[in-house]
Amino acid sequence: MENCPCGSGFQYSECCEPYLSGKKDAPTAEALMRSRYAAYVVQAIDYIIDTCIQGDRINREKTEEWSRKSKWLGLKIISVSGGHEDDGSGTVVFEATYELKGLRYVHHEIAIFRKRDDRWYYSDGTIEPQQVIRNGTKTGRNDPCVCGSGKKYKNCCGR
Repeated sequence: MENCPCGSGFQYSECCEPYLSGKKDAPTAEALMRSRYAAYVVQAIDYIIDTCIQGDRINREKTEEWSRKSKWLGLKIISVSGGHEDDGSGTVVFEATYELKGLRYVHHEIAIFRKRDDRWYYSDGTIEPQQVIRNGTKTGRNDPCVCGSGKKYKNCCGR
């Protein structure tokens, strides 16, 4: 058995998989947030769209591409306000860390969730500016070019 990608520490089959498969609805805003992150990891794009109030406005192609091309590194729940089983709305502040094209990003969002017909949906969010974290060392202008040409980086691939 494998751990759930949402970082809960539970097995995937006992955590987010029942939500993604449609067997159960997420009981809280945090559970929905975690399951939506897991959906990006396992590329369950239909779930991402279906759990969004404005799912018809989501660009499926770009969402699928982001999900597929990213290496998902982890989810950190920073805070939760409301969003319990008996609430009608809730806020989850989170950071999703991922790698894309060799760069590491931290997606920091204040996400708003609303309940409709006894089911939680992602409503809206405020995204904080992304932090880009370089992996590896930076090639300086006067360093040998990484392509192996023997030229300085600034006179070769660094133009």
